[in-house]
Amino acid sequence: MNREDTENSLRDDEVSELRRGTLRLARRLRAERPAGALSANKVLVLAHLRRVGASTPGQIAEAERQRPQSLTRTFTELESAGLITRTRSPNDRRASVLELTPEGLQALAADMADRDAWLTRALADLTDAEVDLLRIAGRLMDRLAGGTR
Repeated sequence: MNREDTENSLRDDEVSELRRGTLRLARRLRAERPAGALSANKVLVLAHLRRVGASTPGQIAEAERQRPQSLTRTFTELESAGLITRTRSPNDRRASVLELTPEGLQALAADMADRDAWLTRALADLTDAEVDLLRIAGRLMDRLAGGTR
């Protein structure tokens, strides 16, 4: 089935149900973050650097669909906290390259721990087949969010 066939076969209520469930789960996961947790943008930057590796501020902003100016303060705060390092790009002396530090990796893991613990408990109430289905759905949603098909 190609993309056009899929678009024609999905009913509005099916699309709404998927959107609604995704948003409710995202809200619940945000609610499981402890007080004083890293901001959403800080988690976004640290997670990007963990996933992709060293990146320029522009590359991070583009990948995360934000404007570089929106993340300037976040980059500065992460660098001041020792969670990322900033060095000059060897290819373009005007650009900088950001990298995750061991402390940044640890902070990211700690920030995700409470949400992961809640999700682990919630998944325990499901069958093995349901957990497998959600694992597959998670991969597909990650692919959709990344804009790849």
